[in-house]
Amino acid sequence: MTDIPAEILHTFDALFAEALAAGEPDRTAMTVATAVDGRPSARTVLLKAHDARGFVFYTHLDGRKGRELQANPQAALLFHWPRVREGVQVRIEGAVEIVADAEADAYFASRPRGSQIGAWASHQSETLDGRETFEQRIEHFERAFEGREVPRPPRWGGFRVVPRNVEFWYGAQYRLHERWLYECDDSGEWSKRMLYP
Repeated sequence: MTDIPAEILHTFDALFAEALAAGEPDRTAMTVATAVDGRPSARTVLLKAHDARGFVFYTHLDGRKGRELQANPQAALLFHWPRVREGVQVRIEGAVEIVADAEADAYFASRPRGSQIGAWASHQSETLDGRETFEQRIEHFERAFEGREVPRPPRWGGFRVVPRNVEFWYGAQYRLHERWLYECDDSGEWSKRMLYP
């Protein structure tokens, strides 16, 4: 897959900056949608990196979304910033790849220690018999890593969504929205077109 065109990245970065200036509660929040066996599933995650290669978030690889993304490595992302202009959405669809270990290690090392311990303590998406069990697991790993750095758990990592489609949706009065769609074809060539609202 070819790099994301500079025009797309510049537009995203400008809107991302506007979301901060507009006071969006968390401009990094994005919905990630997966589908396995024709059954869609969606949840909110946080964008942790983006560049010409794609958009990255981190999670347990064996949690539900991790399993779904490995079973069907395609995803859709949705940013919604209602405080920007008349409301802005950025829709991204594409293939998914697991980020390199070095990249995941670097990000994990930057997390607060409590979040690092939590990554070890959680069996993400699995049944939990009570909060007390989870708190006991947290205490266990706090003791296990006392006095030293917390390493990245072996099945914790990042996913990069490599866009094939990127749409910038700009809200307007009377639902007369403005929509711009960028698409990458099978040869790696990007095109741009306007859509009816």
